[in-house]
Amino acid sequence: MRNELIDPFMRKINYLRVSVTDKCNYRCDYCMPEQGVHPEGRHTEYLSYDELARIIKAFVDLGIAKVRLTGGEPLVRKNLSSLVEKISAYEGLEDIALSTNAHHLAREAEALHKAGVSRINVSIDSLKPKRFNHITRGGDLEKVLAGVDKALEIGMKPVKFNMVVMKGTNDDEIEAMVDFGLAKGVEVRFIETMPIGPAGVSMMNQHYPADKILARIKKHVGKNLIPSSGKSHDGPARNFVIGNSETRIGVISAVSDHFCETCNRVRLTAKGVLALCLGQEDSVDLRTPLREGITDEGLQQLIVDALLKKPEKHFFNENVHNIEFRQMVELGG
Repeated sequence: MRNELIDPFMRKINYLRVSVTDKCNYRCDYCMPEQGVHPEGRHTEYLSYDELARIIKAFVDLGIAKVRLTGGEPLVRKNLSSLVEKISAYEGLEDIALSTNAHHLAREAEALHKAGVSRINVSIDSLKPKRFNHITRGGDLEKVLAGVDKALEIGMKPVKFNMVVMKGTNDDEIEAMVDFGLAKGVEVRFIETMPIGPAGVSMMNQHYPADKILARIKKHVGKNLIPSSGKSHDGPARNFVIGNSETRIGVISAVSDHFCETCNRVRLTAKGVLALCLGQEDSVDLRTPLREGITDEGLQQLIVDALLKKPEKHFFNENVHNIEFRQMVELGG
């Protein structure tokens, strides 16, 4: 029998999100300030791929079965497939996924898939090139869609679109994104804005609640929207399928209707900080003991002890103006 990580509220933790960098070639305003996280040009020292692999191995030995590689934008870090190749050999690791803006995906998809990435989530907040460029402060929708096409061509499945819905910015594209998902054969998830970091907090006046998103989708597809009972991988979305298609639609309501009671994840930042909740400050430094020579057994015990600090829930609604201690881009979403 495999080990299991259980937090103080009896939730089984089997999913680790790993940020490999907090750099990004885009500047989505709900995620990162226009000048970047490190405007002075000095990026915090990141864990090496060997260090990341060692920490991931400790988690897998403790029962983690799913790993998602994120950023910032993970594909701005060179040779990411070498990390995937290292960790894909770990016994017990069942699933390696990637979250990306897909700008470089056409170039990297084959190597990543061959190394062990089975599925991807693509951040795409508009299907209108000029609007997409504005939201991302310089993004290229044509390159993103070329990356999506490449992922589909080589057999990555599922490919998911993540759309952060912002009132007055892109909420008029909800129905168009559903139709595009159907046409492309990709899953689409609509996400509420979240008050994380100064960038996220400043966007809460554009918050568009999940129930309104879902009502719009139901009106658009009518009786064809059917609650899904299929596997939802690691996601917190309320999922639906459209008629007899394979297209799944999800709505993520982190603010208006949180899903903390089923949280199964923790996050490792590129700096080696174990973040225990997206909306709380609780965290544990793993980089320092790692570099001071901690044993594998000691590292596992450090992780087990850290889980005792995982809170029961976030407080987005109660502290919407105070959740500025970390940028979203540093946490990997």
